[in-house]
Amino acid sequence: MRIVSLLPGATEIVAALGLADQLVGRSHECDFPRGVERLPALCEPKLRIDGSSREIDRDVKALVADGLSVYRVDAERLRELAPDVIITQTHCEVCAVAESDVLAATRDWAGTGVRTVSLAPNRLDDVFADIARVAAALGVPRRGKAVGAALRERMATLASRMRSLARPAVACIEWLDPLMAAGNWVPELVSIAGGRNLFGEAGQHSPWLAWEAVSRADPDVVVAMPCGFGLARTHRELAALGRLPGWADLRAVRGGRVAAVDGHQYFNRPGPRLVESTEILAEILHPGVVAFGHRDSGWTPVETAMHA
Repeated sequence: MRIVSLLPGATEIVAALGLADQLVGRSHECDFPRGVERLPALCEPKLRIDGSSREIDRDVKALVADGLSVYRVDAERLRELAPDVIITQTHCEVCAVAESDVLAATRDWAGTGVRTVSLAPNRLDDVFADIARVAAALGVPRRGKAVGAALRERMATLASRMRSLARPAVACIEWLDPLMAAGNWVPELVSIAGGRNLFGEAGQHSPWLAWEAVSRADPDVVVAMPCGFGLARTHRELAALGRLPGWADLRAVRGGRVAAVDGHQYFNRPGPRLVESTEILAEILHPGVVAFGHRDSGWTPVETAMHA
């Protein structure tokens, strides 16, 4: 079978099912597991992604306002690869190539037999359902059940371990300028990791967030997890938070409990590594109590200088 995945989380699902060797194409962001980056990238953003958070937000909103897609699909190369299955998504047209982009790129393929599988994860149960959906589409439904069951068991074990601990109030920030809270599955991850999520609702898209609301809530912990940013990029963008009025007065800042995470590899990829994402949160929320080995690779504490 020849598989094209245009969603990083879906690429990780395919690999978890033991079918990475059948991938023939990927999205520009698919870079895990190691080796998939050698596959041809079949899409690219229509905007510069090296700008500041504010500039990226401005450019995305301009494209959406004009009714344009945020991504460009290489339709010619996609057809040359002759996939049997193309995996895409309908969850968010800003985060990744959407089903509408794929349909536009393949509209002249009538009768070729290519199958499009569209994922729509809004909460944790949807991610497990998508694993089963991909497994069924690729002809390995039993593997899908086994992978989903193993991930659920890891989540349940972690939740049980965290249950007796204090539950700090957590602000998860998915975009730094302007502020956006993390929604969808992240509130559920916070709960499993032993925290009390302040902003964003499970199963709902990530909402814009007023700084005044954060200041009033005065969280115990702040976690910066901007979508698509790795650790180094997140640290560069943190100055946007430091400029907010009263930032230094927050309980989390005074207590040195601000963390930056790798939002590119974790949290914003609805796939198997949401388990590792939850472990990262547990390490941040319960320092000295749990350690899964993610510090300095999946997350880092924000330097004290930022808190001044």
